[in-house]
Amino acid sequence: MFGLFKSSTWSRCVKGSFTAFRRRCVSHSRRFIGENTEVVGEQSLTPELRLRLFTPSCRFWTERPELWPYEDPYWAIYWPGGQALSRFLLDHPAVCRGQTVLDLGSGCGASAIAAILCGAAHVVANDIDPMAAVATHMNSELNGLQPPVCLTHNIMSLATSLHSWLNRCMETHGTKVLIGDPGRAQFEEHAIRRLLRPLAQFELPDSVREENYGLSCSGVWSYTPEL
Repeated sequence: MFGLFKSSTWSRCVKGSFTAFRRRCVSHSRRFIGENTEVVGEQSLTPELRLRLFTPSCRFWTERPELWPYEDPYWAIYWPGGQALSRFLLDHPAVCRGQTVLDLGSGCGASAIAAILCGAAHVVANDIDPMAAVATHMNSELNGLQPPVCLTHNIMSLATSLHSWLNRCMETHGTKVLIGDPGRAQFEEHAIRRLLRPLAQFELPDSVREENYGLSCSGVWSYTPEL
């Protein structure tokens, strides 16, 4: 029967079938996220943002891990580093107003959403987990925004090292690189730490401290290789 199709017709059929399959997968993912997360707003550094996250009232907060059908749900947690970076952008909208912004390791998409709210001209959210893209779309909609472009790819595999990739972005495009982190040991000990200039530090809300082993603050740094 394949011989009855012209190549262009066969291509359209394959493309149409893939598109339909992708839509079903996205629809299932959206439904799963909607049923297994809770809309959270107040208990973070960015109370003006509404996000779908895991909370103690969600099923999989206490459910057996082997029943979870996807990869580890990093997209369902609003990490302290992401909170600090999002807060910094909202407090300093000129940083990304009119700019092209890449949210690398976007997770729930909060920093990408903050960039859109600050008037960024073009926003791309990148994460290795396809569920993060769906969550970012849903969280954007929760905040009444057009979702950013979402890329599901390990972008760091394109570079031999973090330093060389960041340096190339800066030299070629004049990119400004901001990093949010609560001072984790692996971050403080990393070689890149000596190339960072502190921009801001925020005290974390009590609920965030409890969920993150007592971490009390989270900061934002600018990557400055000429230091």
